Amino acid sequence: MRSAWNVPAAVVVCLLGLVIVPLLVSQKGSDDVAATITRLENEGNKADLAHDTSFVKKHLADDYILGDSFGEWETKAEALRDDEDPKNKVNSSMLSDMKVNAYGDTAIARYVDTYDNIYRGEHRSRKVICTDTWVKQSGTWKMVASHCSQTK
Repeated sequence: MRSAWNVPAAVVVCLLGLVIVPLLVSQKGSDDVAATITRLENEGNKADLAHDTSFVKKHLADDYILGDSFGEWETKAEALRDDEDPKNKVNSSMLSDMKVNAYGDTAIARYVDTYDNIYRGEHRSRKVICTDTWVKQSGTWKMVASHCSQTK
């Protein structure tokens, strides 16, 4: 009688393994993507503080677009021009409450940015909530779109 139950039990265990193992592997992949995107977000913030344009050149997609908290659109070319302008300066910027969701070769980062800067001759200091969309293109993560809104 014991052997009659062993076969169905073995089948159930195998089927559970076929379902659970891919889910665990998928979760591990999502965790890796979240860690990578979090690292990239922080590297981008450090590059802004250092007035370093290499991050924009490497990690913004050619058709990147930003909707900023002042109601303006900015392309990659405009972001690069602004980063290269010595009159623009990021005095401080702190990212917090970072959350990243991964969807295969796409990831969405959500966070709070509290910053103080000089932008095109204007002093700006705000706390904004932002969403960045990342896509893996040819093995490299590229930011394709960003949007920030001022918090209350």
